[in-house]
Amino acid sequence: MRSSDRTSPAPEAQHDWLDEDAGPVVRPYTVTGGRVRPVTGGFDLMAFVLAAPGAAGSPDAAYLQPEHRAILAMAEDPVSVAELAAGLNLVLGVVRVLLGDLLAAGLIAMHEPSTAAHFPEDDVLQAVVNGLRAL
Repeated sequence: MRSSDRTSPAPEAQHDWLDEDAGPVVRPYTVTGGRVRPVTGGFDLMAFVLAAPGAAGSPDAAYLQPEHRAILAMAEDPVSVAELAAGLNLVLGVVRVLLGDLLAAGLIAMHEPSTAAHFPEDDVLQAVVNGLRAL
């Protein structure tokens, strides 16, 4: 048998949908262990995530999945939940579940956006618009 025959995969092992650049294909629910809800409530898309100081080197981080560690790496500076999902190329629901794990372990801090109650009244905004038009 030639050496090239031994290194080539068997014809039944080749797939049309998988090439060398695809890498491992993992279903999103396997990343979360089948969980579809975070352990600590929901996360707004615009909420900012910040890794706790020294979170990547903490003893709890040794038991994290690669996706958890990737979130911690991206969250060294404040980053939104939407940016995390896009940057990790993961479904938003999966990212929310992973964030719940990290928040429960105390490895991240969440900063929710302001609610509508903190925005100026409509009459104040109208006065600003009128002032700008007068310029």
